[in-house]
Amino acid sequence: MQTIILADGEFPKNENLLRLLREAGRVICCDGAALKLHEFGRKPDAIVGDLDSLSDELKSLYRHLIFASADQETNDLTKAIEYCQMNDYQEIVILGATGLREDHTLGNISLLAEYALKIEKICLLTDYGRMDAIHKSTNFACLPGQQISIFSLTPDTQITAHGLLYPIENRIFTSWWQGTLNQTTGDNFRIEIDRGRLLVYQLN
Repeated sequence: MQTIILADGEFPKNENLLRLLREAGRVICCDGAALKLHEFGRKPDAIVGDLDSLSDELKSLYRHLIFASADQETNDLTKAIEYCQMNDYQEIVILGATGLREDHTLGNISLLAEYALKIEKICLLTDYGRMDAIHKSTNFACLPGQQISIFSLTPDTQITAHGLLYPIENRIFTSWWQGTLNQTTGDNFRIEIDRGRLLVYQLN
C-alpha cells in the first residue's frame, strides 16, 4: 500500500496530487499539516512531529493518532520517515515539502537523498514536478521532450546519462546548476553513477 507523507509546506493545488491525497490508502501528517488535511476533508492516519504547530483542538480530536517526538536534531519530515520505517511502510510519496519557506524546502529536498537509503521506494512530488534520489545507476520512465535536471550531492560522483538531449559522459558536477535544464529524447532515460548520491528532477 502506498503511503503519503504530507509535510507542512505549501498544500498541493495540482488536481492529480489532490486526487492522490483523496484516494491514498494511508496519509501520515507532519505536525501542522494535519490542519490542512483536516480542512481538505480527509482524516489523517497518523500525525507525527514535535506538535509545536498543532492546535489543542486537533490534539484532542486526533489524540489516538498522534505520535509525538521532542527530538530537536531532526525535523518533522524525518520523524515521519522514521515512523514509516518502524511500521515497514516501503512505498512513500512526499507531498507539501516545498513552498512557504526556502530553508525548509532546501532541507527537505536534500534529506530526500538520505531517505532513499532507508526506504525501498520514495519520491517527492510538487505541483510542478517529481524529485527522486538515487545512489546507484537507475532507469527512469519519462515523456519525450520532458525537461530533466540532475543535482549531485557528492562532488566526486562520476555521471553518465543516456536518453538525454545534451550529452553527459563521465562528468563530475561541482555546482548544482551544471546538470540543470536537460531534456529527454524518448520514453525512458538512464543515469549511471560510480558512487555517491544524485537528485533527479522531472518537470511535469
